[in-house]
Amino acid sequence: MTRFSFLVALFITTFAFGQPNARTTPKIDRWSAAKANAWYAKEPFLVGANYTPAYAINELEMFQADTFDPKAIDNELAMAESIGMNTMRVFLHDLLWQDAAGFTKRLDQFLAICARHKIRPMLVLFDSCWDPLPKLGKQHEPTPGIHNSGWLQSPGADALSDVSQYPRLEEYVKGVVGAFKNDTRILAWDTWNEPDNANDNSYGQNHTIKTELPKERKVAIVTRLLPHVFQWAREAGATQPLTSGVWVYRNPEDWGDPGKQTPIEKVQFDNSDIITFHQYLSPADLEKVIPVLQKMGRPVICTEYMARGVNSKFQTHLPIAKKAKVGMINWGFVAGKTQTFLPWDSWQKPYVNGREPAVWFHEVFKQDGKTPYDPAETAAIKQATGK
Repeated sequence: MTRFSFLVALFITTFAFGQPNARTTPKIDRWSAAKANAWYAKEPFLVGANYTPAYAINELEMFQADTFDPKAIDNELAMAESIGMNTMRVFLHDLLWQDAAGFTKRLDQFLAICARHKIRPMLVLFDSCWDPLPKLGKQHEPTPGIHNSGWLQSPGADALSDVSQYPRLEEYVKGVVGAFKNDTRILAWDTWNEPDNANDNSYGQNHTIKTELPKERKVAIVTRLLPHVFQWAREAGATQPLTSGVWVYRNPEDWGDPGKQTPIEKVQFDNSDIITFHQYLSPADLEKVIPVLQKMGRPVICTEYMARGVNSKFQTHLPIAKKAKVGMINWGFVAGKTQTFLPWDSWQKPYVNGREPAVWFHEVFKQDGKTPYDPAETAAIKQATGK
C-alpha cells in the first residue's frame, strides 16, 4: 500500500467512526489560559485590517507566481504603518501548496515586507466563504458591481466532500505551518474562517446560481474536520497561537453558555488558544459581547468588523476595544479587485455602470492607495494606536 493510499484509508476510518486508530499521534493540547495570557500581555493594542492587495481578486491572485507583486504590497503596507496598524489578517489557500517551494518563498517575501513595516500578520489557513469552486491559474476579472465576486473557498466543495483529498489538506497545513513554526514575524494562525458559513445569499440556498454543498452537509463535514486542522497545526510545531473565530450573531450571552453553542462553535472555543470573533454590529452590541468572551479567561481579538452600512465603525468601536484590550482587525484596506467597498447585498442589487454606494461598506483607502476614504477614520486609527 502506498503512503497516499494508507492516509486515505486512515481518514476514511477516522471520519467514518470518529475514533483514533493505531497510527494517530497523541493529541497535543491547546495552550493553557496562563500561557495564552502571558503571550498577549507582551502584545500592543493590536489594530489592523483583513488585507488583500488592490491588484488581487482573491488569495490565489495575491500569491501565485505570475501575479505576486511585492512592490505593490510594500507600498500599501507602508500606508498601513503610517496610520499605526501593527497587524494584518491574510488568507492563504490550500491549492497554493501545489507549488510548495515557490509559495513558501513568496510567503517569506511577504513576511519580510510586513516586518519592514512593523506589521505581524495573522495567517488564515482555510475559509468557508464565497466561491466553492477554486482553480489555479489566471483568475477571472471582477464581476461589475458585486462585492467579493472572485473570492475563493479553501478547500473547495470538491475537496471538502472527498475524503481522499484530506491527506493533501493535511500536507498543506503541516507544510506551511511547519515552514514558519518558529517565525516571530507571524502573530497567529487562524485555522478556518467562518467554518459554518454556507454562503446562503451568494452561492448557496437563497441565490439563483447554486454551486454550494447542501448547507447541513457542509457544516457537518467541517465540524468533523476542524479539530483535525487544529491538531495538524499543532503537530507541525506551531509556536504561535491558534484560533478560529465565531461569527453568527444572536444573543451574545449564547456564546458564553456551552449549552447554547452550536457544535462547530464548541469546536472553535474548545480548540482555540486565543478567542477570536467577528462583529459587524453596533457599538452597544460590541460592549455586550466583549465581557461574555473575556469570561473564558483567554485573550480576545475581533478579526472582522467595520461595515459602515451596519453601524460598525472605527470611531465608535476602537475606543471600546482599546479600553478592554481587545484587538481589532477590520475588513478591507485599499479598494481594489475584491470590490468590498460595495455592500453584501450587491449580490442581489449590483452597482452597475460604475455606480458606487453613497457610503462605502468596507476599505480604508481609495483606489489610488493613498487617499483615505474618510480622514476622520484614519485620524481615529492613529489616535487608537498612538501613531
